Amino acid sequence: MNRSPKVVISGGGTGGHIFPAISIAQEINKRYPQAWIQFIGANNRMEMSKIPESGFPIIGINIAGFQRKSILKNLSLPIKILLSSFKVYRLLKKWKPDAVVGTGGYVSGPSLFAAQKLSIPTLIQEQNSFAGLTNRLVSRKANAICVAYPEMEKFFPAKKVKLTGNPIRSDISKISLIGRNRKHSDKAKKNLGFDSTLPLVLVLGGSQGAKAINDCVELNINSWNKQNIQILWQCGSLYFQDLSQKVFETKYLKIKPFLNEMDKAYLASDIIISRAGAGSISEICCTGSASILIPSPNVAEDHQTKNAQNLADRDAAIYIDEANAKDQIGQLVINLIGDEDNLEQLRNNALKISQPYAAQEIVNQLEKCWSWKK
Repeated sequence: MNRSPKVVISGGGTGGHIFPAISIAQEINKRYPQAWIQFIGANNRMEMSKIPESGFPIIGINIAGFQRKSILKNLSLPIKILLSSFKVYRLLKKWKPDAVVGTGGYVSGPSLFAAQKLSIPTLIQEQNSFAGLTNRLVSRKANAICVAYPEMEKFFPAKKVKLTGNPIRSDISKISLIGRNRKHSDKAKKNLGFDSTLPLVLVLGGSQGAKAINDCVELNINSWNKQNIQILWQCGSLYFQDLSQKVFETKYLKIKPFLNEMDKAYLASDIIISRAGAGSISEICCTGSASILIPSPNVAEDHQTKNAQNLADRDAAIYIDEANAKDQIGQLVINLIGDEDNLEQLRNNALKISQPYAAQEIVNQLEKCWSWKK
């Protein structure tokens, strides 16, 4: 190899698209310390802060997704797509990268499309069990398509599909290597300020928070605390101010807008209540966690329900429809906490389908795309 690669990575909107992109970039840097890596994101979305925090540069474009709740807001969408595609085209022509990686979300569409117009190799990373529209549209001319679930050939050209798994944050992937046991769990609980002798429920609503999950937790705090069940509640920045005025922290409860020490949170948890985004599911599996999944019904192609059902079918998680969550979640948590055999089965089955080396496998595929190696 006579030089380091130049790679553009695009994807964002939610943590499920951003954190895999960061993991891929980190793996490229690990192999090629002098690599040139540039991110493209959507202005005013969370990638514009999260990517620089991870140490990589990012340029924003004015792009938005289809608004299902307001047709009027979509009137300017074609113009935004056209202008953003033109901007990316000019940037790629100037940068001349060796490859462009798209990790999903509407922002990755213009980058992948422009790269293919310029004959720059492209790699798609699809996180979900139901492929997103953007990735399906650009898949025909992609060089490689890295997926997390089997049977994705129904969405993409079969010869290009590679089953790699979803890349996760390096501090979390280490858990699958060291393993989780009572000693690790007790230490993590103490580090987070909890009693190591009592069970802990970790509540995750995704990077934005989830009102339906927050309502379920708020409704059941007292009954869970009476059973000596501790709660670490990531409620999301959108809901933190309101909830912190109604719900007060106790020795059994900690409520946070966002969790930075996710490795400790996963290790400390006895049960996780979570949305079913692809990133969350990959982390749950790699950490061998027992989980109750409440998928969001308000996402494209209802992909979270398909993700949750995929795990439930393999006895690797418990799936509850959002419409039934308020009625079922309270007693379910209490029953599950007292059923160690069931918890252990969920943990073992989740771990069996984990893919902790996804980032490495994706970069292996990316290396086959380098234009300068051909």
